[in-house]
Amino acid sequence: MVRRRAEHNECEIFSLEEVSLHQQDIERIEHIDRWCRDLRILYLQNNLIPSIENLSRLKKLEYLNLALNNIEVIENLEGCESLQKLDLTVNFVGRLSSVESLKHNVHLMELFLVGNPCTEFEGYRQYVVASLPQLKWLDGTEINRSERIQALQGLEEVRRRVRQQELEYLRRRAGEKEEAQRKAAGDEGGNKEGTPGFNGRWYTDIDNTAPGLKENKENQQADEERREREFWQTPCSFTPESRLEAHRHLEEKRRAKEKQREKKLKAPRTLITADGRVMNVNEPKLDFCLTEDDENNTIVLDLAVYRHMDTSLIDVDVQPTYARVSVKGKIFQMVLPTEVKPDSSTAQRSQTTGHLVLTMPRAEGEIKVTETIPRPPRARQNTRSSLPEDNKRKTNVPERLEVDPSKHTAIDLANIVPRQNTREGPLETSRITQTSSSVSDGFVDDPDVPPLI
Repeated sequence: MVRRRAEHNECEIFSLEEVSLHQQDIERIEHIDRWCRDLRILYLQNNLIPSIENLSRLKKLEYLNLALNNIEVIENLEGCESLQKLDLTVNFVGRLSSVESLKHNVHLMELFLVGNPCTEFEGYRQYVVASLPQLKWLDGTEINRSERIQALQGLEEVRRRVRQQELEYLRRRAGEKEEAQRKAAGDEGGNKEGTPGFNGRWYTDIDNTAPGLKENKENQQADEERREREFWQTPCSFTPESRLEAHRHLEEKRRAKEKQREKKLKAPRTLITADGRVMNVNEPKLDFCLTEDDENNTIVLDLAVYRHMDTSLIDVDVQPTYARVSVKGKIFQMVLPTEVKPDSSTAQRSQTTGHLVLTMPRAEGEIKVTETIPRPPRARQNTRSSLPEDNKRKTNVPERLEVDPSKHTAIDLANIVPRQNTREGPLETSRITQTSSSVSDGFVDDPDVPPLI
């Protein structure tokens, strides 16, 4: 239990400085002084602790909260040298003289005893103020100098009256303990006689038929309701024994409910049928949106998970044909329209809405028709046509386009760029224009002969 409470300290208990063990039904303080020597703050309120023990080794303890317990005597705190604040609200401290054991705690400044029987004693505050000179606050009220002087002046008389009231309280307390013991013994005997099968004939009566069993069950329920009303409506004094009795009663009812739940086994949920068909399941009853992104060739599942739920409570399992999400143990399962690649899928959580977004790319090789384009109607041709064009098409011979020779013109590469009639510059004078008239009829262009410049 202590290690679970040390999660903020990487589960290391030896270096803990603060630990909260409230509402854990603790009935005894043990091991804490040996495991956590460096404790400064210890919360033990709302438990069933009957006495203060095993805290003397906590030399660094500054704040101890023992409110709402069954403590009757203030003791065993002399070793807590650094104790500054002690809270004993709503306990059963009736021995007011046990307050004097706190004299050794020289650093004690605040003490809370509200809701204890000793606070009803005449001269209670005066006695505590005079007995603990280091105290500065009592029950949330500051102790001023004049109050302390007045308390010291009449201390002997107040102490005598407190002793008398203590003795009277202890006699009354002894009577309450005896009455609680007699009641506990009577309850044990009554429970034993009312147990099914006590006389050996409860389960062996062959005359019991189905209607009779039903009536017996209804009578048992009525008796249980009656005993429940009597338990809570019967007046009793507020004592450690009555508090323990109420706790045990509630514990028995809780265990009985757990047994009934175990008997009523829930039918196993069907996620995949015997023939291999995957079912769509939405146990957490979450809103979802399944879309297909054709541009990125993916399928996107947007699941409206609770915004403030921790991500550690979510488990995702993507398969080629379906996706399964576990939300706090409840299954959400969705069959996918196409096969996906689980290894390439991603799961992301929105920081604003808390939604869970699964992006699953489609499997390779799957072709999906997104839009059909109608083909234009073709004109019917005469099957008996004997034109040469038709014969060429039938023989699948490639056709070539023919150009009209009259429209063919040679490209004059020399006149692509218009020439200017200027003779400025040294390059213009060196140009020689050759014409077709300067070439003789018997000219042969031999590539082996260099040109004449």
